[in-house]
Amino acid sequence: MFDSEFAAASDEEVVAAIEDGARQEAIGGARRLAAVAELTRRRVVDDDERVMWAFDPWDSAAAEVAAALHIGHRRASGQMRIAQALRDRLPQVAALYWKGAISGRVVSAITWGTHLVEDEHALALIDTAITDRATRWGPLSEDKLRQAVDTQVNQHDPDAVRRAQTSLRGRDFTIGACDEDTDTTAVWGRLRATDAAVLNKRITAMTGEVCQDDPRSAGERRSDAAGSWAHGNDHLACACGSPTCRSSGQRPTANVVIRVITDQHTLDAAATAAAQPGAALMMGHGAVSAPLLAQAIGNGATVTPIRMPSGQPEKGYRPSAELAEFVRMRDLFCRFPGCDISAERCDIDHARPWPLGPTHASNLNCKCRKHHLMKTFWTGIGGWSDIQLPDGTLIWTSPSGTRYPTYPGSRIFFPGWDVTTAELDLPPPTQTAPPTRALMMPRRHRTRTADQAARIKTERALNVADPPPF
Repeated sequence: MFDSEFAAASDEEVVAAIEDGARQEAIGGARRLAAVAELTRRRVVDDDERVMWAFDPWDSAAAEVAAALHIGHRRASGQMRIAQALRDRLPQVAALYWKGAISGRVVSAITWGTHLVEDEHALALIDTAITDRATRWGPLSEDKLRQAVDTQVNQHDPDAVRRAQTSLRGRDFTIGACDEDTDTTAVWGRLRATDAAVLNKRITAMTGEVCQDDPRSAGERRSDAAGSWAHGNDHLACACGSPTCRSSGQRPTANVVIRVITDQHTLDAAATAAAQPGAALMMGHGAVSAPLLAQAIGNGATVTPIRMPSGQPEKGYRPSAELAEFVRMRDLFCRFPGCDISAERCDIDHARPWPLGPTHASNLNCKCRKHHLMKTFWTGIGGWSDIQLPDGTLIWTSPSGTRYPTYPGSRIFFPGWDVTTAELDLPPPTQTAPPTRALMMPRRHRTRTADQAARIKTERALNVADPPPF
């Protein structure tokens, strides 16, 4: 089709097809977001008894969106925010998008830039003003587009212009945000990928020490951890100010382990410095070249084979270190559709809950904490469920009844590795959860809606103290 669809068309027709394709893409995007908005309206209800759960109705709806679009949870949540803004706050902008007159990029900038506007009258004026101009904003760069939105917001609600007040508020230490190649990772400079992975692990361990009352954002904690590490410290002091903080005095371990998985052929070639093609994958990073793998082995890296687990279930709930290692190396990532959180940062979950489901490789899989909470507590009719097959395939069923199969990450990178384990004879799953299960769900300090209102109030207050330079 690509080599024949427009072969006989004139230049004018080809350009017209490009323009029409962009317009149809925008129309399709608007229709998709309208469906996301409707799903959000149905799933997220303020009087739901689960609004105080750590995994709340918003999270469950985001999981449905993520599975349907094959994207991560955070990005799905962002799509829901954009959809809500178009439906409830910016109807004129939504109408433009529905006609294909503006792109998804422009819509994203508009919804983000107007997020702090609370007054309905001011929001209506901004909606009208932006609609009159937005069709001309498509060619603008990201910075110019943001400035165009900010200009309209500033005219009607100056305290709602989104901006960083100082360099301190915007501080962060980012690892692997862009420009990765096989051997290096961008960290405001350039390091060997193996060195960058060690640094990332150390920074993550340091930021994980602080308590939940630490007032800093995730980026600010990473920034402060990098500064603390540069001074020779191996811990990050909590900034909550409480003398009874449980995080005081805690220090992360210095024994950092970086896992690289490869096949025997590549390992043999790396050990002999032979230039042979092969696959090697560093957990949480991506592909590793044969020369870098050879360098790591030459520097004394420990080589440990991954053993296939026994056909017999292990006793007890917690898998042995060897079984857990196999499950993580088999799965490589969280097993929820679209989630790419590394297996080493995931929980190991029993697909069929223990003790009805044994501690066996055919019943164990990796789930990030968010999706583990979802699978554990959002069960039964209108909830989520999963079934695991001996080859590691996990079949999810969503609240709408849609089924989503996911496959072990090792199947993508090492298709020749047979990870099939024993087939289990299990009783049929139950559709009802114990009535006391909900009591074990971690709780929020306040609802998501209250959190959002507090953040908007705080940012607006900071803007009052530091007005924009227009």
